[in-house]
Amino acid sequence: MGRNPMRAAVPLCAAAALAVPLGTASAAPSAPPAARTQQTQDPALVDCSGQPQIGPESYVLACGDGNSRLVSLRWYRWDPEAAVGRGTNAVNDCDPYCAAGAFHSYPVTVRLDQPTGGGEGGGERHFTRITLTYTDGRPDGSPRTVTLPLPG
Repeated sequence: MGRNPMRAAVPLCAAAALAVPLGTASAAPSAPPAARTQQTQDPALVDCSGQPQIGPESYVLACGDGNSRLVSLRWYRWDPEAAVGRGTNAVNDCDPYCAAGAFHSYPVTVRLDQPTGGGEGGGERHFTRITLTYTDGRPDGSPRTVTLPLPG
């Protein structure tokens, strides 16, 4: 009976005080664009199989043969109007033919824009245009800036 009730209460209160901040600190931080899903109103980037993506790390540009793709993408803007990021365009030189060709890497800035869809019966919002700007070298015969329509 020599127990002091205050002695037991102090550690319990200290544990409770520590638990409150830990609960807040362990809550998941806001997800970066690469981890977000189409739960937002931001338009998606539709891949070759018709699947919407938000902030992908890679993207195939040449759906038929995979001879041009974007890799190591890092997005620093993704909103309802546009998405902008940087990465590398890996392009097959198809020399002497595509199956025997070699891939070459070119740093690019990527811009997605002209969103559409999402309205009454209009389907999921998605970007309809991609613009690549080569920042250090580019494939033979390619202009510094290339704009292409996107599937969707």
